[in-house]
Order: sequence, then structure tokens, then C-alpha cells
Amino acid sequence: MTTGNSIELEADSRSIIAVREFDAPRDLVFSVWTDPKHLAQWWGPNGFTTTTSSFDMRPGGVWRFVMHGPDGRDYQNRITYEDIVPPQRIVYRHGGGEDVEPVRFTTTVTFEDVGGKTRITMRMDFPSAAERERVIREYGADKGLAQTLGRLEQHVAAVSGAARKPLAEREITITRSFDAPRALVFKAWTDAKMLAQWWGPKGFTNPRCEFDARVGGVIRIDMRAPDGAIYPMQGEVREIVPPERLVFTNNALDVDGNPIIQGLTTVIFAEEGGKTELTLHTRGIAVAELAVKYLQGMEYGWGQSIDKLADLLAHGA
Repeated sequence: MTTGNSIELEADSRSIIAVREFDAPRDLVFSVWTDPKHLAQWWGPNGFTTTTSSFDMRPGGVWRFVMHGPDGRDYQNRITYEDIVPPQRIVYRHGGGEDVEPVRFTTTVTFEDVGGKTRITMRMDFPSAAERERVIREYGADKGLAQTLGRLEQHVAAVSGAARKPLAEREITITRSFDAPRALVFKAWTDAKMLAQWWGPKGFTNPRCEFDARVGGVIRIDMRAPDGAIYPMQGEVREIVPPERLVFTNNALDVDGNPIIQGLTTVIFAEEGGKTELTLHTRGIAVAELAVKYLQGMEYGWGQSIDKLADLLAHGA
């Protein structure tokens, strides 16, 4: 859960300064900056993915990587590490040379222990105020930094949850045929307005339903039970192949925003003479005691959700 989050542009005209707090120990947060397998899960703004070609994290070492934008454009990057003090500080220099994006800046990342949680301060220093404004204008650097730290928060929460001992695990598969074209059924899963109409068991509503239908896109759904209780879920799109395949994480959260169930769901949409056969496979891992009973009702809950989807499609969604 984030307890602090800001982007500061006024303190220094040559700098972008971000502060964010994470409900995880400093050693864990620092570790996701030092392993390219972790970095690939969160580095870059929403919708971006990262491919590493070389990684040498030591003073003078270089990280070479490509950021793949959601529009298909590739951004060549090089980071040279200048100072590393585990788990307190990382300093690196970005850019330089004709084979990378024409952006130069130095970043200092500090990791502060605040009562078992971690406060990150990330300061990007540019050669001039004019260069900072160019990078903000052409690359959206300020918004991109905020989104990158948001993705880091999600990844830290997932890693932190995975570190807990699994208390229970369950997998189910549901197959259902719909008298509706495949493109429409796929849209019902990826369009937030349609998704909000059927997600959850009967009697549940979704006062918040957000679905960013692209790889790396964030999913946020707050289910409201008939008694008014709110059950939040947060996830990320892992694969999306319209209108054939959808893979996403779906992590149930407690009232403080901590994962209590780690979920991974795959949905296959097969066309059958104008109709659609849907196959859903989902796995849930309870990492908190209160979530064990939820897994027991997983098949019932998903079955009712699919029933609501069938009603929606039958009435001309």
C-alpha cells in the first residue's frame, strides 16, 4: 500500500524528483532493482515491456536494454552505474552515444527504512532546465516516472505476497458456449463498462472497474457485496491476443491493499460457427488465513460470474 507519492518539478528546474513509499522491507525493494528478471516486470511506463541484452550492476558496469512501447516503437537505452550502496543508494548515468535515445541525465535513487516500510526518493538531474523540459515534452518523462513507480509498487506487492507461505491453492477450469460472436465475447472481458456489468457473483456490483487492455495494463475492480462490503482486486494483463486469448493476474486484496490471494487467469475464446466457446482456467493461492475460505467458493463464484456474462450477451450487449 502506498503511503506517500509525489512528483516534484518546482524544487529544481533541472530535475524531476519522485517520492514513493512501499509497504515492504527495504532489502526486498532494493532487490528488485538489482536483478534484470525483476526489472523486466516493472521497468517503464504503463504498457511498456523491457528486454535486457547485458547487465553488469557494479560501479562502471552497464545495463543495456530495449524498452518496447505499446505503439510498437523500440527505445534503445544504456545505463552506466556510478555508485551502489546496498540497500541504501543507487546512482546511474543514462544515455550517451548515437546508438541510444538522445536523452542524458543522472539518477540518484535512495532507499530509506521507515518502520519496516521503504521510502524511495528518485532524483533525475538533467544538464539544463531546457533539456529537462524537452524530455518532459517529447517523452512525457514526469508522467512516465510516476507510472514506472506505480508498476514497481504492484511488483513489490506481488513479490512480498509470494514470500508469504501459501496456505492453500486451487485451480479450476470452466468451459461455456455462448450464442454470440467471438469478438463480442472478447470485448465483454476487456471493455471496462461491459466487464463491470457481469464480474462477480450474483448480487455483487462493481463501483470501480478499470481494465487497461494491453500488455502491462493495470486491472482494478472493487466488488461490492449485497451487504455493502467491498472486495478489491488488482491485476495486470500478461498476454492479450484479440479476440483469441487473454491472460491476466487477479490478486484479491485486504482492506489495507495487501494481497491475500494471488491469482492467474487464462481465457481462451474459440469460434464455432458464429458462436463462441470460452475456456477459463484460473489458479488461486491463498497467502493469508482469511482467504482460505474464499478459495473454497472459487468455482461457485466464477460460475455465477459466467452466468451473468451469458445473461448480458443474451440480452444484446
